[in-house]
Amino acid sequence: MTTITLTDEQWTKIHAFLKDERRAYVGDEAACRLFLEGVLWITRSGAQWRLLPETYGSWNGVYKRFARWCEAGVWERMLAHLAQDGDMESVMLDSTTVRAHPCAAGAQKKWRAGRTSVGA
Repeated sequence: MTTITLTDEQWTKIHAFLKDERRAYVGDEAACRLFLEGVLWITRSGAQWRLLPETYGSWNGVYKRFARWCEAGVWERMLAHLAQDGDMESVMLDSTTVRAHPCAAGAQKKWRAGRTSVGA
């Protein structure tokens, strides 16, 4: 999958929100932008965290920061804030951009030979 990049306009809006968000550590602006692009790559590809390309940084570091923001409710507040801006729809995640495992979409499940039902 290709790399995911935020436009400068999108980043400006996100960064403005994050500067006022007391529970989100922003630190170095360039590193924070790369972190957000890494999270977008994971959510859009449906890949495991370990498969995050190194261009986004250490997969474990990105995951830990993502998890801290989840626990602090940063994602919820950011998405609620950005939902008011129609130009940010490519950053918003919903069921049309997040990939699921095929069986979650109703794909045929494989059963062992001779087994006809779950309770058999």
